Amino acid sequence: MDTKELLKKVRKIEIKTRRLSDHIFGGEYHSTFKGRGMTFSEVRQYQFGDDVRNIDWNVTARYNEPYIKVFEEERELTMMLMVDVSGSELFGTDQQLKKDVVTEIGATLAFSATQNNDKIGLILFSDQIELYIPPKKGRSHVLRIIRELIEFQPKSTLTNVSEALKFLSNVMKKKAIVFMLSDFISEDYEQNLKIAAKKHDITGIRVYDKHEESIPNLGVVQMQDQETGDLQLINTSSKTVRQNYSKYYIEKVNFYKDTFAKSGAGAINCRTDESYVKKLLGYFKRR
Repeated sequence: MDTKELLKKVRKIEIKTRRLSDHIFGGEYHSTFKGRGMTFSEVRQYQFGDDVRNIDWNVTARYNEPYIKVFEEERELTMMLMVDVSGSELFGTDQQLKKDVVTEIGATLAFSATQNNDKIGLILFSDQIELYIPPKKGRSHVLRIIRELIEFQPKSTLTNVSEALKFLSNVMKKKAIVFMLSDFISEDYEQNLKIAAKKHDITGIRVYDKHEESIPNLGVVQMQDQETGDLQLINTSSKTVRQNYSKYYIEKVNFYKDTFAKSGAGAINCRTDESYVKKLLGYFKRR
């Protein structure tokens, strides 16, 4: 992808996702993810109905009339986007790849955080950490994150969710809002998720395609594993083959749901042909 084409794509995503964050997600994000507490802002004259416990007695004595302390929420937070860039993210059957949906969701969340003056960081992972961008503020920083989501070329096609979570725990010392975007076709990440979820507010967003859920009866076909690159002849007319695949897929999905629930983390399931807007809004409102 040349520079001109990349900038055009970045701009297109910015226009779409910024509109969503400005008009839909900004307020929901603000009310869902609270700041670290209340901090002193100013004093003002007492008004009928104010809480008498907030009276500033020193200022009241000085001016011989009641003044109260005004507090505001300490808002600044840090959001980390953790994005799976393994080979399976390049799958898609309904006009867009899983990667495209992940990019739009990530951009929408990033602009929502920017609107609330929060910092945003990025971790791209496969079975290793492919890229880490430390949290910063500002539109130019968000645009850099979007560029990486669009054009980054990973070294590996495999997936290891556990390694990504371990890296998060090591690199982020203070509490962060974490959105992990993946299809979660991975194993044995429950322990590292449990550790990370004790410190951070984590939400998994599983992005998947409806045609991943089962194999259609197409006879003998050649299939390629997007992560390993292996080619195999599969007899899809075999009921046993189709059942075994469905069983494997359901086990991975249930592992994701159960593991996130047990660790106290949030979980969203978003199919590529569904509205991620409705999914995110529903999740924010439930929180």
